[in-house]
Amino acid sequence: MIALLDAPFEPAEALKRFEADAVGAGAIVSFSGHVRPQAASGPVTSLYLQAHSPLTERGIEAAADTARERWPLTSLAILHRTGKMAPGEAIVFVATASAHRRAAFEAADYLMDYLKTEAVFWKKETGPRGEAWIEPRGEDYADRRRWG
Repeated sequence: MIALLDAPFEPAEALKRFEADAVGAGAIVSFSGHVRPQAASGPVTSLYLQAHSPLTERGIEAAADTARERWPLTSLAILHRTGKMAPGEAIVFVATASAHRRAAFEAADYLMDYLKTEAVFWKKETGPRGEAWIEPRGEDYADRRRWG
């Protein structure tokens, strides 16, 4: 399942559904990312994420297809929020299932690196000091380059 969501979701519930559908997998890896209450610039009161839905969804589908080609996955899921979020709210959930752990770990890592650097999202943090658009960090791009 791949979905852009404009309402809050619970990663624990998403994982429970994923595990129920991934019957027979020897390994399941999941990651959930949440809005931080603190950024380098100070406290965060909200995060706003905007997507260009057709373009963003096509890119995520293509990254998922690449993951399926590179690793022997039995299942994968990507849920990504859009809209305004408060600290602590889930932004992203990625889960992968495979017969063996290495494939599940690497595929989940690959997908997160794609989402952090190449997926078409615009991110804006708001706090007491005002608003700031957020760009991927150099470390994010270095992580992404590992995959070629």
